[in-house]
Order: sequence, then C-alpha cells, then structure tokens
Amino acid sequence: MLPDNFLWGGAVAAHQLEGAYREGGRGISTSDILTSGNAQTPRQITDGVQPGCYYPNHEGIDFYHRYPEDVALFEEMGFRCFRTSISWSRIFPQGDELEPNEEGLAFYDRLFDELRAHGMEPVVTLCHFELPYGLAMKYGGFRNRKLIDFYLRYCEAVFRRYKDKVKYWLLFNEINNQTDTTRPIYALTNSAILFEEGENREQVTWQAVHHELVAGALAVRLGHEINPAFQIGCMMAWVPIYPASCNPKDMLAATDRMHDRFLFTDVYVRGHYPDYAASMWAKKGVHIKTQPGDEKILAQGTVDFISLSYYMSAVVDHRESADTDAKGFAGSVTNPYLQYSDWGWAIDPDGLRYSLNQLYERYELPIFVVENGFGAYDQLMNTPGDYVVEDDYRIAYLRAHIQAVKQAVEVDRVNVMGYTVWGCIDVVSFGTGEFSKRYGFIYVDKDDQGNGTLQRAKKKSFYWYQKVIATNGEEL
Repeated sequence: MLPDNFLWGGAVAAHQLEGAYREGGRGISTSDILTSGNAQTPRQITDGVQPGCYYPNHEGIDFYHRYPEDVALFEEMGFRCFRTSISWSRIFPQGDELEPNEEGLAFYDRLFDELRAHGMEPVVTLCHFELPYGLAMKYGGFRNRKLIDFYLRYCEAVFRRYKDKVKYWLLFNEINNQTDTTRPIYALTNSAILFEEGENREQVTWQAVHHELVAGALAVRLGHEINPAFQIGCMMAWVPIYPASCNPKDMLAATDRMHDRFLFTDVYVRGHYPDYAASMWAKKGVHIKTQPGDEKILAQGTVDFISLSYYMSAVVDHRESADTDAKGFAGSVTNPYLQYSDWGWAIDPDGLRYSLNQLYERYELPIFVVENGFGAYDQLMNTPGDYVVEDDYRIAYLRAHIQAVKQAVEVDRVNVMGYTVWGCIDVVSFGTGEFSKRYGFIYVDKDDQGNGTLQRAKKKSFYWYQKVIATNGEEL
C-alpha cells in the first residue's frame, strides 16, 4: 500500500490560471507576451504586450479573484496538497527592485491560509515559466549572472514571508526543457532570454543553465537557514528515451539523449557536473564561464528530493538524421507499441514506473510526481447530471499511471512522496495557449477566443479522483 502520508493533490501554475495580470502592483511577466495558438500554430512571442493580440494568460481562469471557490472544490475531492507557483512579477514587478511588493505578498498569504484552512499543504514552485519581463529587457535574462542575485532576493522575500505556511518548495519548473533551443518559448519562459540574430543559442542557453544551477544551490542553502524544516526539490521534465531496437548503436543514441536530463539531476543531487558534460558541451561549441567558488556552491546546495513531470516517453533511432523531428526531437521516431494522444504524445504508464526506478536507483532520494495528466478535447454532455463531461479517457489514463506509481512503490520499493495531477482545473495550455486542450477534473466555461462565463463544473473524473484519494489509491 501507499504510505498514509502520501501527498495526493493537483497542480497548476500561476500564469496559467491566476489572471489579474496587472492587478495588485504586478508587473508584466515573460508569459504575458505569449499569444494564443493551437496544435498547428505555435504561440507567438511579441515585443511587449501589443494591442490587437490575444494573450490568454492575462485573464487565465481568474483564480486571483475566485480561488476560495476553487479551493473548496479541491477540498471536496480530498486533496492533501496543492501545487501552484508564485508569480515572481507579483513580488518584484520589474525583477530588480530592492523591496518586494506588499500587495503581491499579501495575495499569497491569503491563498496559502485558505489552502491550509482546508487541510492542504501548499507545494510552491518559485519560478514556473514566468519571470519579470523587465529582467529580459534590461539584463538579457539569465544569460546575465546578475540574475542570480535577483533570484535570491526574491527567494529570501518569500522564504521569510511564508516560512510557517509553506514546507515544500521547487526551484525552477522543468529547467531542462530549455535545452531544446529550436523553440524560443523555452528560453523566454525558463530564463527570460530572447535570442539575438545569429548568436550561438546553445552557448547562451547552457550559460544561463549554469547561472540557474548556482542560483538554485544558493537558494537551497538560504531556505534551510531560514527554516531547517523546508523541503526543497528540483523539478524536471522527465521523458525517458528508449532505443528503437536492440542494435547497440540505438542504445548508445538513447544514452546520449538522456544526458541532457541526467546532467541536471546529477548537479542538483550530487553537487557537481558529471564528466560527460565537458564532452557534450564541446560537441555543441559551448564554453561555460564560471567564477571561483561555483563548485563549492553547487556541492553545498544539493536538494532534498526530486520532483518531475511525466507525460510521455520517446524513442530514438541512430539512423535518423539530425533534421528529423517525428515525435519531439531530432532522431525520434514513433513507438509502434504505444498509442498517442491528439497532440502526438505517447501514452506510456510503464514509462513512469521505469523512470521512477531509474531515478531512485541512481540517486536514492524521495521522488515527487508533481505533474501527470491528460489533455483532451472535452465535450459537454447534452443532459448533464452530477457532472458535465464524461471523461472516461482521462480516468483511464490516470488510472494506468497511478497503478504504475503503486507498482514502483509496492513492488520496486521506490520512495515516492506524492502525486499531483496536472491541470486539476482547466487552465490555459502552456504549449499551445488553448483552453480547448483541457486537463482538469473541473470544467471551466471558456473557449480559445476568451469567451465564456468562467463558471466551474465537475467532470466525471472529479468523483473518480475523490474515491482514489479517499482509499489512498486502493480503488482505481
């Protein structure tokens, strides 16, 4: 059985649901300049907020004003925790102010108090795909080492303010996503970087990564000084890579592709760069600039646990050229043993069990599955009763993945802390900017053009997850 203190809950991000993007003294964030898009048309990055463009994050689902209603629904499902993020630009609107914005701090006081009053532990991501836009414009984002100090000033402000309200903290959301330098949205939202014409994107990205890893290690030390009971974790986008065949060259290709995942956890957990980092950077023409003391900082700022998002696996074939992009990255190919979602994501619950084993065997630290979910085109029922969407496909996906977590814990003896379903209430999709790509147990009345009442309603999966939590995962 799962442990009695297993953290069941749901997960969201501030920029995808809060809205109120200029209220309470909040500054513009890097996510506020992303337009809407869809599965065929990527979101556009605009030069600041431009008139005539639709930015779905600006309103989100108006959680900023409606959070008591939503928290009550989460309590009804039985959530033991709720993962969200703090909008950095609510606390430091431009990012480089000397003093935090009191209105922003007060909002999260109210939110965390509400969660705790309803029996939920807040699980808080410090930087979840949004940084103050001023840091991009004035400093060039995390390419600039000055951002380490700005990040630490922000961390200190929220660590001290919420030291008795928040126990679980995550540093940077899916920090490894930005290694895909073909998609500028990752550099913008991970690191406040807008690539310049002709520059070496790999060099810029990996230098920013180094600054973020140093910043994260310093934040871990700072957090533990402020409250030794803090549990501070890294957060990774975990997509395990399988070889396309038993050809040893495919195995080597898969091993090589996993390096840009393991590099991050190796630094976060072991406190130093792995030996393969130097050869990987050399292939990319990357030369990392460090400062004296960086090695010591990384060694002394290791994390307490590993958290991850898991949605899919991928397959690599060494024969595929670097120009192919079949299923997410160069050299990746379709897995004939799996089904795929409407967005081309492989549905692979066994891949989650495999990943949990892989990470636990390597690091022997607790693991927190903080994102797992199923985006789909939900259809409202013509004659709704207790629920408005019959989302059996979502239930099937989550059931299989929770079963994989249970097998990892009960059979393989992996230490898994908890499981939070991504987009537990419908929010703006990060990747596409759509509302129609829905993940939630709770339906929100809003469409891709921003029309709708924002009224909340329960889906069939709401009642299913309620039972899962009530039985601690015994009834799936």
